[in-house]
Amino acid sequence: MSQSNGGLKAKFIAWAMKKMMSGAGGAPGAGGGPPPWVRAMMAGGGPPGAGGGSMAAALATSSGFEGREATLGQAVALAIRTLKDNIPYQHEMNDALVKMHLNSVQFAKNHGLAQQYVEHDIKTMQPMLQRMKGMIEKSGEKEIALVAIFERTACLYQLCLDLESTPGQRRFTFPFKHVLDISRRIGQFDLTDDELHAIWLKPRLLGYAESMGVPIDVSDIGADGKVTVKLI
Repeated sequence: MSQSNGGLKAKFIAWAMKKMMSGAGGAPGAGGGPPPWVRAMMAGGGPPGAGGGSMAAALATSSGFEGREATLGQAVALAIRTLKDNIPYQHEMNDALVKMHLNSVQFAKNHGLAQQYVEHDIKTMQPMLQRMKGMIEKSGEKEIALVAIFERTACLYQLCLDLESTPGQRRFTFPFKHVLDISRRIGQFDLTDDELHAIWLKPRLLGYAESMGVPIDVSDIGADGKVTVKLI
């Protein structure tokens, strides 16, 4: 790899790490920002009992992808290939996940099984939800419920591409509209945005939170296309 390519790679990794850390708890200075352990590392601290220099120094010299360069390259190549795909419409990074949701929910609706499908989905998530419930009960931190649903669940953070995380709240664009608008026009699905939200997305989120013993409010789709989830 040439020196210029190496510099580009380093800049990309640094940018990705910065986005990952800053997105872990919302925008810095707005009540969110990186979680305490990240702020401590960035300030030069390290885990208790750690020896041999600060964690910040380690982060400065490590991308976190050492030994996984090929995997990182494949991920970037896949992102480029997906975003270049604009026929018959502009694909987004969550395109395949969105279509899987739509296909399954349409099937459930057609056979009168929408409620049972939601119940099945919540049931399959119980191992993770019950583990998080124990952490919430032990710590008293209800915020863990939102972290568990959104930040720690790839099927949600990959679905909600513009997720905004602030204490006690998560906000995102309704993730199905882009593909659903196109799919309805060609007769692939007949679900509406509001219908899909009412029978699928909203009850799933409420069910996850209920399983963890934390009440939440899930808004309808706003005029700006956003959905807001708040701790109650």
